[in-house]
Amino acid sequence: MLVRIGNSRMLRYAGLFTWAAVGLWLIIFLIDPQSLPLDELDGAWVLLILRWLVVYLLFGGVYWWITRSLGDRKPGIWDHLGLLLLTCCAIGVSYLSGTALGSILLMVVAGLLPWMLPLRIAVAWLVVGNMAVLPIYTGPLGFPLVVGVLQALGYMGFSSFVFTTALVARQQAQARDEQRRLNSELRATRALLAESVRVNERTRIARELHDLLGHHLTALSLNLEVANHLTSGAAQEHVGQAHTLAKLLLSDVREAVSQIRDDGAIEMGATLRPLAENVPGLAVEMRMPEPFLIEDAEKSHVLLRCTQEIITNTVRHAQAQRLALDYDQSGGWIRLRAKDDGRGANLEGFGNGLRGMRERLAAYGGSMTVRTAPGEGFALDLALPVAELPTEDPVDPWGGLADDAATAPEH
Repeated sequence: MLVRIGNSRMLRYAGLFTWAAVGLWLIIFLIDPQSLPLDELDGAWVLLILRWLVVYLLFGGVYWWITRSLGDRKPGIWDHLGLLLLTCCAIGVSYLSGTALGSILLMVVAGLLPWMLPLRIAVAWLVVGNMAVLPIYTGPLGFPLVVGVLQALGYMGFSSFVFTTALVARQQAQARDEQRRLNSELRATRALLAESVRVNERTRIARELHDLLGHHLTALSLNLEVANHLTSGAAQEHVGQAHTLAKLLLSDVREAVSQIRDDGAIEMGATLRPLAENVPGLAVEMRMPEPFLIEDAEKSHVLLRCTQEIITNTVRHAQAQRLALDYDQSGGWIRLRAKDDGRGANLEGFGNGLRGMRERLAAYGGSMTVRTAPGEGFALDLALPVAELPTEDPVDPWGGLADDAATAPEH
């Protein structure tokens, strides 16, 4: 049963269990207020415990909210604010109760840090949070400064152990996500290879039928026509029928060869859709014509690699939740419009991925247009010719498809 629970869910349940265990101390203090490490107990202790209760419950609620789908989505600004509130609540529990219970809750926070922050910031967060509880050890708890520091460092050691465990779990989750992504790319490449093999085999069969069977049937038809002129009577009638059948069979062979060649296009839908499956933290929406056929295997490979590179770049750099891929095939062109809802960028030059896509497209007469700005996502418009086009006049591959494509900056 536990094997089926992912690392992030186990972390969530362990944190909630620890939070509930800390709540047992609240019940003890409610039953016996004398156990509170306070100098004086008067009517204010009720208000103090109520404040502690509010902070404690707020910690649990924020932790429940912030760990929803942990690891399956990219943390946003509200998640980071929730983490800050969670840390403040943990420290507040110690200050309101005058105990080290907040340090225990900081261990729960330590289990979240690797999932939500870069490593250096997470380590600094861990150290600052644990040292913020130091005045409790030297104040209400009455420890000497050296003992208080050792106490804080001891709890920091426990938090570091939790932090390291969560970091390893996070790295394993990332490795699994990367493995799933690579597996999707492998299946897409295998599908393209299978389609290419199928097309090549159909082309070979069509060529063999045309070159061998067609040649022999033509020779047979010519010989029967000669025999028809050299015979007479009943034999001539049978020779004429054989000649007619030979011409009919030759026509059927030619028609079959034409159909085989016409059906030799690669179905790109079956090739591209595996790329959209199991993409970690990103919902990929593909819209394409039905059927989506390309006769040239090399151009099919270009479209596959460009799609693969777009998805990879979005996962690694865009911090996006959604990626839309719209394919269009008309007028001798294949057009791909990609748009994500990520952070965007100030585009000052092409990286290796974008440069590679542009070079792939340019090798076959295609083009690429980039549109992006900070906070507005990242958009790519790709055009790839799949038919011979006239070269006397410049050709607009986006003619009539979108109004803003013509004003997009060229890169």
